[in-house]
Amino acid sequence: MKRSRYRSIFTPSPLGMAVTYVVLGVWAFVVLFPLYWLFVTSFKLPIDVNSGPFYIPFVDFKPSLHAWTYILVGDLRNDTFRTYRNTVVVSLASTTLALTFGSAAAYGLTRFKYQPKLGAILMFIGCVVLSIIAVVLGVPWQITVVAAIALFIILLQTIGKRFKRALGNNDIAFWLISQRMLPPVAVVIPIYILFQRLGMLDTWQALIIAYLAANLPIVVWLMRDYFQTIPIELEECAAIDGASYYRSFWSIILPLSLPGLVATFLFVLVFSWNEYLLALFLTNAKAQTLPLTVAAQNATRGPEWWYLSVLILIMIVPVIGMAIALERYIARGLLIGAIKG
Repeated sequence: MKRSRYRSIFTPSPLGMAVTYVVLGVWAFVVLFPLYWLFVTSFKLPIDVNSGPFYIPFVDFKPSLHAWTYILVGDLRNDTFRTYRNTVVVSLASTTLALTFGSAAAYGLTRFKYQPKLGAILMFIGCVVLSIIAVVLGVPWQITVVAAIALFIILLQTIGKRFKRALGNNDIAFWLISQRMLPPVAVVIPIYILFQRLGMLDTWQALIIAYLAANLPIVVWLMRDYFQTIPIELEECAAIDGASYYRSFWSIILPLSLPGLVATFLFVLVFSWNEYLLALFLTNAKAQTLPLTVAAQNATRGPEWWYLSVLILIMIVPVIGMAIALERYIARGLLIGAIKG
């Protein structure tokens, strides 16, 4: 009797491969068809949209630049370019700052041992709460910040030494990511009041600070996992040669972490680029972002898909293009950052 040849689990049968390709093809159609619908609709006249559905240009309908002209050259030109500029500036600035601070924090959590006293943390939170209350009541924020810092130092030097229980690095990392789990709607009102008292509503600075605070935990969590995959022996060898922590981080860790940095940057950029709730509360007209323009167009004029499709394409195409250009870094960053041990 002829012995059957062993087939590896990584070598599927022809039937299995056919089923796999069919499933992948169906899934690709489900994912890509909305993008195709947006693209085709942006070249339709209102009558083609309302009397459709038409999907094939030059066969079902005659393409037109009516919607593109209206958005980019016509009545909405100024609003489109203003909100697009705001989106680019705020998203890139907040993402760059989040990646800078978050990477440094993640490196510290993986290479240094922290044991902050629980009592000191509670006192710091209490001082922050008192500062917010004081600002809401009308006390100038400059005086409030100085008084809060002085109060915290006094408490830390007096009763702070009596607390014994301390937290570790894992506790700090979990606390950071727990802030991202909090629904934005639960904190948007206090954030609005805070920036109102500071006189920063409808400014780039307000959005950048808010986006930075919202996305910083994601950067710390992702880059912490990635830094843990880099052998510490590389830094120990550099330290023997006289390299400082800063030198090791800049010359060794960051170059090796490029895939993780790129993947994290793109994730955070997408979150900032598409953010709606904070922008809705913190802006009025001057610092409005593109998601608000899309929503306002839909609310004021109704579902005019030929115009909305152009705005949505303008909003998503840069991010898709960046993802395609950085695809190899993103894939490597996700895979390496997910492997531990």
